[in-house]
Amino acid sequence: MYTIAVDCMGSDNGPKVCVEAIKIFLNRHSDVRVVAFGREEDLKDLKNVNNVEVVHCEDVMEMTAGSLEAMRKRKSSMYQAIVSTKENEYDGVISAGSTGAFLTLASVKLKTIEGVDRAALVTALPSYDGKQVTVLDVGANVETTGEQLVQFAKMGRLYSQKVLGVKEPKVCLLSNGAEDEKGSHDVKEANKLLREMNFPGFIGNVEGREVPKGVCDVLVTGGYAGNIFLKTYEGVAKMMSKMIKDAFMTNTSSKIGYLFAKKGFNELKEKLNYEKVGGAMLIGVNGVAVKAHGSSSAYSFSQAMEVCFNMINEKVLDLIKEGVKENA
Repeated sequence: MYTIAVDCMGSDNGPKVCVEAIKIFLNRHSDVRVVAFGREEDLKDLKNVNNVEVVHCEDVMEMTAGSLEAMRKRKSSMYQAIVSTKENEYDGVISAGSTGAFLTLASVKLKTIEGVDRAALVTALPSYDGKQVTVLDVGANVETTGEQLVQFAKMGRLYSQKVLGVKEPKVCLLSNGAEDEKGSHDVKEANKLLREMNFPGFIGNVEGREVPKGVCDVLVTGGYAGNIFLKTYEGVAKMMSKMIKDAFMTNTSSKIGYLFAKKGFNELKEKLNYEKVGGAMLIGVNGVAVKAHGSSSAYSFSQAMEVCFNMINEKVLDLIKEGVKENA
């Protein structure tokens, strides 16, 4: 039986969302044990739920918490969830709290994999052709070097191969132009290094507008640009879904047209639904650690728990370790 630790107090929408998400998740996976960290009074609805253990934590990690505060708040639910994962050898840990605090605690307490300098948040986004594009880093690191972007390229390629089943992933650097000379200093440096080492599948820089077309399988970027790209992608998907729905609801004729197009529209809506992914894995640390959206709904958080479960079940951590060792 797998055991997943859940920080229930970090979400923007409060612990009720996490409580409901745990129930949704356990309806799908009755053979998984969940250890829920948070204030007992806020988690009372989990007391009689099968396979759930509630661990009382009197403190909450603030969304604005940085590295120093993360290490000091030892009684917070996030701190306790991550430390308990290490000490009790839980299979995974998940939080919707402060990204900076989560990165710090996971890196310090779980440690990074040997051969990895910086951990990165990795997620998968849909493209026009139905494929999923592996994107990293989407928010773990504000500043990165060219060498660290190369490491992200290596881990992203492994993730695309081992998790998404892409045999020969096409790898790109996110930039403001397709030419090798374009981009920030770290992007130019990474481009040069990847060219020199004949990195498998590297095809160069790519502009953000080209990514949805499926021109690459792995998109490598620093955390600052990656987080902006991710949230813009999600925002556009949400906007497009609403605009299409509004267009169908304009008049009686369009509503009738909607009835004929409903199946296709629902399929499109499902492809654009970013809540299906729910969370990003912190790849590069010695454990399965998943960061959910701070504004997660119960459904979105349950899907982030699904990401955590899949990473455990597919033994992604072992695959990444082996891959990093082979590419060292």
